[in-house]
Amino acid sequence: MIEYNAEFKCIAGCGETYPLDEIVYKCKKCGNLLEVHHNIDNLKKTSANEWKDLFDKRVGSNKLPYRSGVWNKKEWVLPAINNDNIVSMPEGNSTLFRAKRFGEIFGVNDLWVKMCGNSHTGSFKDLGMTVLVSMVNEMINNGKKIKAIACASTGDTSAALAAYSAYAGIPSIVFLPKNKISTAQLIQPISNNSIVISLETDFDGCMKIVQDITKDNTIYLANSMNSLRIEGQKTISIEIVQQFDWEVPDFIVIPGGNLGNVSALGNGFEMMYELGLINKKPVIALAQAENANPLYLSYLKNFTEFQPVQAKKTLASAIQIGDPVSVQKAIKTLKNFNGIVEQVSEDELAETAALADKTGMFSCPHTGVALAAFVKLVEKQKISKNDRVVVISTAHGLKFSEFKVGYHEKTLHDIKSKYANEPITVKDDADTVRDVIEKELMTR
Repeated sequence: MIEYNAEFKCIAGCGETYPLDEIVYKCKKCGNLLEVHHNIDNLKKTSANEWKDLFDKRVGSNKLPYRSGVWNKKEWVLPAINNDNIVSMPEGNSTLFRAKRFGEIFGVNDLWVKMCGNSHTGSFKDLGMTVLVSMVNEMINNGKKIKAIACASTGDTSAALAAYSAYAGIPSIVFLPKNKISTAQLIQPISNNSIVISLETDFDGCMKIVQDITKDNTIYLANSMNSLRIEGQKTISIEIVQQFDWEVPDFIVIPGGNLGNVSALGNGFEMMYELGLINKKPVIALAQAENANPLYLSYLKNFTEFQPVQAKKTLASAIQIGDPVSVQKAIKTLKNFNGIVEQVSEDELAETAALADKTGMFSCPHTGVALAAFVKLVEKQKISKNDRVVVISTAHGLKFSEFKVGYHEKTLHDIKSKYANEPITVKDDADTVRDVIEKELMTR
């Protein structure tokens, strides 16, 4: 029987490695971030077709832990973890939605949206959190003295950490920027019994605090600078290709804030490519809000330099980040995938999300950023009308109902709301109602 294994390895190539059950977030030698490095030679002992058959066989399985879209690829994620320590609420296996009507508006007939918000806590963050909390659970069960798991968050990470920690029976602590996340996001960690600390700062300020709090190693850091999270999130790539019967799309558009998700996306494709499951790579386009756009500004300079920015308020609150911790990983990924970075304004993200909703979606503002970037890239002819394009939807629109209500009530600052659809007040007379309906049907 082949024994698969993985370890932490410095991304800078200094040669430092650490076991996955060591509490370490940066290289002790050079200070760079770490990544999970798999023994590819061992993985290659199983053929590409054997991997495809194994992963296909596990889809829909009721056997633990393979019900999960993450853990049905366990050998590529955390191969050595004890199944009894895995903390899963089966995440992943999310819908690949054919956005036919929305794509046709812009002349693209092969547009798809990966609905990562169709998950336990309503966002793609579940995919990484199941891996991180499972590893912590194993460490605790093996005698490590870990009191709690903590994260800084703009909403979705805190919800995922709170839920998975509660399920495992491990205390969680979340640091949130005061008055900068939606009520629906705030209530999730509160409901799941997290210690919720609201700081009078932005996400970058919260990130500084959580890194300080976790220095003594008794509280475990759960932000995406911890590459265990990336291991779960990379399964989005594998799942997309699997859903296309192992064919690779031409273009992936993904919104980015702290930028762990784009490097995760790249890792999944790189692994499939190296192991022979695919023979080409997609172009990856990273979408940023104009009010929090440090990577876009770096892209304009061909990534020759990167400068953090002071992020301004954006409707896409989860990516309101001016100093992303995973920036070097993201730049490396974009260089390897012919990458593009695009920015969109507040008006563009709100109007595009509303237009997408008119075709049957229910888009969160961050998905609105990605969809608006898709539109701009089509207009700039970066995306061809014959390309197969996948837009990553990072969260469920129900987590941002205030954004939706504000749009349709026309109360969002500086947003025209040209697709607003307000209720029509009519007296209770059938003929009057009939007349109103006929009039409305003629305009829609």
